[in-house]
Amino acid sequence: MSRTAYPLDRSDMAEDAADAVQLLKRQKAKLISILSADADFILQAAHSRDLPSDRGYERIKYCRVPSEKVRDLLDHVIERGPPSAQGMLDLLKENEMQKTFPKLAFVKDLHAKTPLSVEESETQDQIPAKKLRHNSSGMVTEKQLMIVARGLGSSWREIGRVALNIPSVRLETFEDENKLHAERVFAMLRYWRNQTREEATAACLHSLLSQKDLGVPPESIDFLLETD
Repeated sequence: MSRTAYPLDRSDMAEDAADAVQLLKRQKAKLISILSADADFILQAAHSRDLPSDRGYERIKYCRVPSEKVRDLLDHVIERGPPSAQGMLDLLKENEMQKTFPKLAFVKDLHAKTPLSVEESETQDQIPAKKLRHNSSGMVTEKQLMIVARGLGSSWREIGRVALNIPSVRLETFEDENKLHAERVFAMLRYWRNQTREEATAACLHSLLSQKDLGVPPESIDFLLETD
């Protein structure tokens, strides 16, 4: 009986220059499709290596839909940074994983840079963001983000998921780490800005929050379109 493996994209052959987080992001859809065949197995294996936090594990394990369970696990590992992402890649390359999920054969050809420490990773992430703030006058400022944060109500999690495309695991982290409502929303908006980088303009944020289904009051965000 022959094993069927996903063909390796040519772009994967040049993955040596990519870090573990980017590798997981690029392969996430394919991994969800494969690992959903036994979502509980991969979750338990990942937890045995401390790849998800204990709190993240407790939340993810109660998800009943296999594909969503795998998705949340991968999102959580990605959000924890390069060390956890690299740990997941190493886990997927193990013989037991390869036997359980034969279509994971392509993972052996993925190679990431040596993961940075959390401190080094955060430092590198902050440098380009600071440069962008100086080079692009249209990038939304922290002052603007705080004003928006104060105007968003209890539906802020839905706004984060639907409008800003932020994983649920990350939204729960903002809620756990911040006691005040405005601080939680501000942390979410700042995360969106850091992820979106040069495209995170005030006009872009206004457009995303103006979607009718979100119910954001126009008067609370129209100031984003004002020019100095």
